Amino acid sequence: MKRIAIVEDDEFLRDELRDIFQKAGYEAVCITQFQETIPLLLKACANLIVLDLNLPGRNGFEICQEVKRKQNVPILVLTSADRLKDELHALELGADEYLTKPCNTARLLARTENLLKRFEGRENLLSGDGFLLDDQTYTLYADSQSVVLSEKEGQILKTLLLHSGEVVSKEELFFQLWGTTQYIDENALQVNMTRLRRSLKELGLSERIETVRGKGYRLAGGKKDESMEKSSGNLSGI
Repeated sequence: MKRIAIVEDDEFLRDELRDIFQKAGYEAVCITQFQETIPLLLKACANLIVLDLNLPGRNGFEICQEVKRKQNVPILVLTSADRLKDELHALELGADEYLTKPCNTARLLARTENLLKRFEGRENLLSGDGFLLDDQTYTLYADSQSVVLSEKEGQILKTLLLHSGEVVSKEELFFQLWGTTQYIDENALQVNMTRLRRSLKELGLSERIETVRGKGYRLAGGKKDESMEKSSGNLSGI
């Protein structure tokens, strides 16, 4: 059963949406703690998020952008904000559909089904700047090329992706890779980090991992290698 997370502060509308989705055969979970919306959404592991933009505490634009950085999940914005600039801004930040209230039930369910079909089979894909990572097989995709990372390389990249733009400490990487922060030779992390950087370079993704002296590592955006661009010809983006 597909799970839909509803982020709506109007209690009446929230309950109505939950009933609509449940009657249509979906599992519906409602987010009501709006100060903790993002961690709750990530924990919910929903197949689709229905998101209002006008929320107490933190606006929907910020939520949309941050969730999209950390999880490959379709977001359907359902809001009373009917200005074109709001719609365009939401789409720029990663929203996949934009509907205004009041919304016809049949239209809402049709857009929901369409989004779920579009994302079918992509649940395991994490999105980076110019690449995708399958967090089950640790296959890295960029343009029309791919490479299968080792388990340790994949775990490092996944951890950095889930903390995109943030510094990840060596201790946290130790724990993700070996389940402990004690008695780990730092050289073991360096070896795997070097291999990951080499794998990224093979796909023209050089300098995507920054070393933050004394703190750890951070995933950064970057330009494609010129040599890769020249050799790739007319390859289409993934």
